[in-house]
Amino acid sequence: MKRSPALVPLSREHHTALSLARRVEKTLGGGAPQDLQDAAALVAAGFAADLAPHFAEEERWLLPTLSAAGEQLLVDRTLADHRRLGVLAQEIEKTPDAARLQEFALLLRDHVRFEERELFATFEDLQSDPKAWFL
Repeated sequence: MKRSPALVPLSREHHTALSLARRVEKTLGGGAPQDLQDAAALVAAGFAADLAPHFAEEERWLLPTLSAAGEQLLVDRTLADHRRLGVLAQEIEKTPDAARLQEFALLLRDHVRFEERELFATFEDLQSDPKAWFL
């Protein structure tokens, strides 16, 4: 799918997020005690290096733009996902746990799909309809 130029960098970063979710699940699949530590390390590194900056960028300009256009439900869902992923990353760093790691991977995958299919699509629809900005 061709993306609005404003969204291309964020959309590309979603590939990195999906890769992180996949690596966490694959690492957990080994079943060895060290796998929990390895998966937790993946989450900590990935959240700090990739997800936190990505979320901050979305929250800096994309979400306020959508909120101003009356898309508060999408904004609220996005913020709730960002917060939950952040909490899970902190909990996983303190106490690696297979259930939390699975929840993190699943939520991250679902969040990326939501953003690509709903959040970004709505932003692009608003961009293509100048009248939408004056409602």
